Amino acid sequence: MASSPSQGPSGAELAGLGVMLAAAFVAPMVLGVVLDGVLRTSPLFVFVGLALGIVAAVAVVYVRYVRRYW
Repeated sequence: MASSPSQGPSGAELAGLGVMLAAAFVAPMVLGVVLDGVLRTSPLFVFVGLALGIVAAVAVVYVRYVRRYW
C-alpha cells in the first residue's frame, strides 16, 4: 500500500516563512551598514552582515520547513 502524500505548508506558514527570511537576511545587513558608518570600515561589516544573513536564512528554512515537512 502506497503512503499518502504529506500535507505541505499552509499559506499562512509560507507567509510567515517569507517574513522570517526577510528579517533574517535584512537585519544583519542593516547592522553592518550602521557599524560601517560608525567605525568607517566600509564595506567590511556589510559583507559580514551579508554572510550572516545568508547563514541565518538557510537555518530558518531548514528549521521551519525542511525538518517539519521532509
